[in-house]
Amino acid sequence: MKRFKWEPIALMALVIGLGVWIVWSSRAKFFDSVKTDPGARLAEFRVGNTRGVVEVASAAGGTPGGERFRVHLRDGFMSEWIDAAMFQQLYGALAYEGLVQTSDNPLFKLFNITNWGSLVWVTLGLAGQGAFFGRMFIQWVASERRKESVVPPAFWWLSLVGGVLLFAYFIWRQDIVGVLGQSTGLVIYARNLRLIAKQKERELGGVAAAGPPAAAAGVGR
Repeated sequence: MKRFKWEPIALMALVIGLGVWIVWSSRAKFFDSVKTDPGARLAEFRVGNTRGVVEVASAAGGTPGGERFRVHLRDGFMSEWIDAAMFQQLYGALAYEGLVQTSDNPLFKLFNITNWGSLVWVTLGLAGQGAFFGRMFIQWVASERRKESVVPPAFWWLSLVGGVLLFAYFIWRQDIVGVLGQSTGLVIYARNLRLIAKQKERELGGVAAAGPPAAAAGVGR
């Protein structure tokens, strides 16, 4: 029985863990560096291409519209405290609603979202990433079995499914880098599937043109 190679899987886990740790530690470091007033909470925020956080201080008794806000950006900018009306005037009503509706739900914090509807889009993106992992896993297993690099048709099908899901996810995220990356890939995945289908058609056509095997043809002589 051939020994199962666990080294690639261990390396995958190591790289994934390293990436998650870098992202999480960088985020935690920035949050820890922001000095907040007692009773205020922090929520992630983005202005143009600059990311940061907003310090939100609720009004006494939790009165809607009585909150105060202070913006901290990663480039070092820190605003003065402003009221809800001024915040909406500067950043819009949608930004205000997203901040006041921010939940302590750990899933919302993990994926940087503010509601359950956004979680549906995140699930879509995770499904796309899962399809991309599945295609590489299948290609790896097929190559290990044949002891040479091979690309089975399932690789292209999973690539197409994952590409469509991630394309939709990146559009929702308004991530131009992700959209550009997936848009070109979709055409390549679909084209490879078309080439595989045409090759099968040619093979079937060749078999039909060749007629029955010689042994079978000689039975009626």
